[in-house]
Amino acid sequence: MKPQPIELLEQVKEIARLAGDAIMTIYEHGDFELYQKNDESPVTTADYAANEVLIKALTELTPDIPVISEETKLLKLAQREHWSRYWLLDPMDGTQEFVSRSGDFAVNIALVENGWPVLGVIYWPTQNTWYYATKGNGAFKQKDEHVTSIQVAKHQPNDQLTIAVSRVQKSDTVGRYLTHPNSHAKVQQGSCSLKSCLIAEGVADFYLRIGPTGEWDTGASHCILHEAGGEILDAEFNPLTYNQRETLANPDFLVLGDQSINWQDVIIPHKTLRTL
Repeated sequence: MKPQPIELLEQVKEIARLAGDAIMTIYEHGDFELYQKNDESPVTTADYAANEVLIKALTELTPDIPVISEETKLLKLAQREHWSRYWLLDPMDGTQEFVSRSGDFAVNIALVENGWPVLGVIYWPTQNTWYYATKGNGAFKQKDEHVTSIQVAKHQPNDQLTIAVSRVQKSDTVGRYLTHPNSHAKVQQGSCSLKSCLIAEGVADFYLRIGPTGEWDTGASHCILHEAGGEILDAEFNPLTYNQRETLANPDFLVLGDQSINWQDVIIPHKTLRTL
């Protein structure tokens, strides 16, 4: 009988921590190599070290569950499209934050079943903090040993909304897709997944990701957001999909908190194409 997501959760949290430890060993010594991948995104020896820890540990934990990782070669769709469950990994989300030494990077682990993330663990190693969820069981934040349940913020109609933004992205990159770009409070955070966690715990209300990402950037966050009462949609307000295309490239996407808000009054939909 296959293990249920909640039965795997504590072991997966520990595996995420071990990958975080591998990153921190390199981070604290400041001795790493920086490379550029074919899509011109950065990757470091810390990404590869975390990937090695994750692949080894998850393969030992669940030898029958295949793994998709940002840092390993992707199989052709014909070889993976019939997988009923698989691990989806971003060994270090926020490589640029690692390089700039902001500390805002995280290990992302998702378990996808029948096209939907049913377990999500995000570990923030510089803060020894986990965000995690399993389908139907709520979302949680753990700082050291202290665990709290998290939910998206609830809003009254006239409340000001808070948007999570990047420290480095130009304001117009996101502002051109907002109906009232100057009316929102802003909170800055580094990695894509950690910004999503701000929405899950009610610190911010929404986040627009404009630019290239992969399904590994949303898998863990998607489970956590959904269990916290939020949602992740593409920039046309359609559901995201997983493992249905030759490419795992995401369109631009929206991380949305309180679902009682009419988000199409706040955000202007736009179309983006997945690319290789």
